[in-house]
Amino acid sequence: MSGEGVDEAGWGTEPGDEMAPMIEVVGSLIRFHREAAGMRVADFGEAMGYGEDLIRKVERGARIPRAEFLGRADEVLGADGAIASMRRHVEQARYPKKLRQLAQMEERAAELLLYNNHHIHGLLQTQEYAEAVFGVRRPAHSQEALEQAVEARMARQSVFEREPAPELSFVQEQVTLERPVGGTIVLRRQLERLLEVAKLPHVALQVMPTAWWDHPGLNGPIELLKFEDGTAVGRSDGAFNGRPTSDPRQLRVLELRYGIIRAQALPPGESVAFIERALGEL
Repeated sequence: MSGEGVDEAGWGTEPGDEMAPMIEVVGSLIRFHREAAGMRVADFGEAMGYGEDLIRKVERGARIPRAEFLGRADEVLGADGAIASMRRHVEQARYPKKLRQLAQMEERAAELLLYNNHHIHGLLQTQEYAEAVFGVRRPAHSQEALEQAVEARMARQSVFEREPAPELSFVQEQVTLERPVGGTIVLRRQLERLLEVAKLPHVALQVMPTAWWDHPGLNGPIELLKFEDGTAVGRSDGAFNGRPTSDPRQLRVLELRYGIIRAQALPPGESVAFIERALGEL
């Protein structure tokens, strides 16, 4: 999938979307309370700060409402928590169905090992950078699909706030720090974000210099998620047809490749200094 990388493709590809009925139920609940409050769509939209078109889409289940929308709607309509309580049911629906499985696994992983060579990994991206990455996809996303994809990517970054925090290891190719995705200003903010994340005690961020070409990451990104029960799942564009795997033998291959990449990359301290220099040159 062009422009999206290992953290987007190939994880959950079951046909249909089992969350659609739930979104319709949420929309019907909002409509019920709106009508019970004697409010027209236009009045409700004005009170919420949204247009009538969006309100109608939410009420018929054609648009997934954001968490803040549910909270505000509950207050405006005096629903006594009935609408706000639907938040947890909507949380997973905000992810496109192909990402839902990945998001669930990231939320319970005890350790994440991540290597990217095309762009900054999705868990590290600023919103502006993510918009630029999704914006270059061809065929192009519709505006609504683009917004949903960006929102889902930002939501996945809640992994940094988990308690207990998982261990995260990122290795980024040097070129991903230099390619001006979205323009120079967007790249500057993205590099600043990397420096912020690198300060977190449970995050190791490393840079693979372009000059070091003879490493096993040339076939594409690698992602390994390890869980508390000792199980794991991994994926790489350059292994096992790009499909997720939990096979112990195949996981050992991915762990070997990632281990070599991590050992050859700059240590975390030198990587931070490298990013600082790259930022200073912009």
